[in-house]
Amino acid sequence: MTAYRDTLLFIDGQWRAATGGRTLPVINPATAKEIGTVAHASREDLDAALAAAGRGFAAWKNTPAFERGKLMRKAAAILRERADEVAVLMTLENGKPLAQSKMEIAGAADVIDWFAGEGQRTYGQVIPSRAPDVLQFTLKQPVGPVAAFTPWNFPLNQVVRKLSAALAAGCSIIVKAPEETPASPAELIRAFADAGVPAGVVGLVYGVPAEISEYLIPHPVIRKISFTGSTPIGKQLAALAGLHMKRATMELGGHAPVIVAGDADLDLAVPQIATHKFRNAGQVCVSPTRFLVHEDLHAAFTARFTELAAKIKVGDGMDPATEMGPLSNERRIPALEALITDAVDKGARLTTGGRRIGNEGWFFEPTVLADVPLSARIMNEEPFGPVAVINKFATLDEAIHEANRLPFGLAAYAYTTDTATATRLGNEVEAGMTTINHLGLALPEVPFGGMKDSGHGTEGGSEAIEAYLETRFVTRKG
Repeated sequence: MTAYRDTLLFIDGQWRAATGGRTLPVINPATAKEIGTVAHASREDLDAALAAAGRGFAAWKNTPAFERGKLMRKAAAILRERADEVAVLMTLENGKPLAQSKMEIAGAADVIDWFAGEGQRTYGQVIPSRAPDVLQFTLKQPVGPVAAFTPWNFPLNQVVRKLSAALAAGCSIIVKAPEETPASPAELIRAFADAGVPAGVVGLVYGVPAEISEYLIPHPVIRKISFTGSTPIGKQLAALAGLHMKRATMELGGHAPVIVAGDADLDLAVPQIATHKFRNAGQVCVSPTRFLVHEDLHAAFTARFTELAAKIKVGDGMDPATEMGPLSNERRIPALEALITDAVDKGARLTTGGRRIGNEGWFFEPTVLADVPLSARIMNEEPFGPVAVINKFATLDEAIHEANRLPFGLAAYAYTTDTATATRLGNEVEAGMTTINHLGLALPEVPFGGMKDSGHGTEGGSEAIEAYLETRFVTRKG
């Protein structure tokens, strides 16, 4: 088995310890024991990374898009070759089952390949002029060095979208990766370094998130930020970026509704959406949470969903039999317990789960709550854990109203066999992404982003690279 290793900073093409040698511990969530350390960047390290990013951008922006694409595809190939090794590191530090780690790495390589192609399609325009001797055209040029801030729940997935879009556009980037799960994103960066990305084009730092963001975002070298994380933190960073006229892409929290219409096929819906709910122990920004089921199907759906949840094998992600690993950090346990207790106290039915498992590691039972009043905290706050809420509705108007009630608008799910219902849900549910009768989110070629308090901008599909480009207009006579 791959041994877990300490993680260093990557600055100006070199792997290095933090100035002063400061480190932070890395904990295996399956055992709650330290398995390694990660370098804690000092202000001096950040200054070095910024200076390198400035130099890297000067070189990378003039590298032809075709050549950038070739190098990126080489990095994707290297990552695929190392997938088994990187997956072990991810599972040890994050807790998710090894099979899910391997899927995340495969998806990350696909994202790199997608953006490698998109970088060759950053077209400008020729604009018809009002005079025969005037030429008017636009150019798409990289916005400049980027600062990216990523969370621990998907250590590669959350980095690779930002990294790939930036590099494809011709930007340099400094990644502030998660301290809880540092080794696997470091291996992603290593794949690019080993593929031949010039020094300074990619930087990697770790440390106290607030300290790093408050230093990088206002810095004049940085021209754009991209953040994935909670809505409160995202609003703070967006405000800071706005003060300095920096572009910001925000992929924030959600509270995804699942509308199960009265004509839905439960044989399709229940196993599919239950498996999706408990993927990564529910620690997913697009995790289905509020299940709104037509009153004619509510009892059957709840019984079948509860049965599946109760049978999920919870354990160490390194065990091939494990279907759901531990929570990624200890603070999620009391947070979930408080939400569940509040819901039950307000009249909800706990149909399965609701408790911590054992006293070693951060394991939690897959949990189902039914008939939860709107006053319960879990109906208004993102649980970010393996907890599903199943409520009933009588009319489609009622379901849509509840789906849109919260300020979140990231993802939504629906099941129906009626095309008119499907069309109405697609048009009226306020979510950046809605998937009906299947799980069709987060592919490289489709948009990935939210609306309302769930952020702005997209990190997937043909529009994603636009956030890393400036449109420059040139007009010439003669």
